[in-house]
Amino acid sequence: MSLKTFKPYTKSTRGTVIVNKSGLWKGSPYKPLTKGQKSSGGRNNYGRITSRHRGGGVKHKYRTIDFLRNKKNISAIIERIEYDPNRTSYIALVKYEDEVKNYILCPQGVKPGDKIISGENIEIKVGNCLKLKDIPPGTTIHNVELIPGNGGKLARSAGSSVTLSGIDDDYAILKLSSGETRKVSINCNATIGSVSNPDQKNIKIGKAGRNRWKGKRPQSRGVAMNPVDHPHGGGEGKTSGGRSPVSPWGQSAKGLKTRRPKRSDKFIITRRKKRK
Repeated sequence: MSLKTFKPYTKSTRGTVIVNKSGLWKGSPYKPLTKGQKSSGGRNNYGRITSRHRGGGVKHKYRTIDFLRNKKNISAIIERIEYDPNRTSYIALVKYEDEVKNYILCPQGVKPGDKIISGENIEIKVGNCLKLKDIPPGTTIHNVELIPGNGGKLARSAGSSVTLSGIDDDYAILKLSSGETRKVSINCNATIGSVSNPDQKNIKIGKAGRNRWKGKRPQSRGVAMNPVDHPHGGGEGKTSGGRSPVSPWGQSAKGLKTRRPKRSDKFIITRRKKRK
């Protein structure tokens, strides 16, 4: 896929850069693998806004993705590659030998008609799914499980991948794109290759309306508010806030650590890169 630009007929088209989707399936999604979605508008079960600046947006159905890849030693053919409004990567509709169809995360470089398979003692080929213990070190992988049989959790967004650095006893050492190095059980599944749509990071929205289509509402700057509404508010004329950047509730916006210790922290070898 390539990037698509527009002639500058308007101010918005002058700056818009999107991904060219001409090679994707143009029909409707496979209906048995879709279900309806309800928009919360950023509200919890009490009707109170807990995530600000959300609401509206285009309606779309959820595509059920097979993150488990647990149909072992049954080959499948990639029927088509589709756009998914619920995620940044593309998805592929695959048809197994037993006529079962599933959606999977589309790996970069595959095309309709290619064959993929999950299992043991199979070829190290883009799209194939194996246990980490069967994958040679240095291989690029995605959709990696954290707990065996729990479905892929790591490297699922567009263009992302993980590098298998090596094996240490019962654990595989993974180098994540964030700079973090961590250990994962060698019995976890992973898919060979990187996720499709690497150009997603080069998209330029171009106009506020496209964010409204995505369900993102406008956000007001703190310095434009009154002191009663935000710590940065008030002052004569235009001010810069007069203090270090904070949220409306006074929490620092400059790298305050809010992550609570988790049981999986003991598997982290090197923390991700610090902010500059």
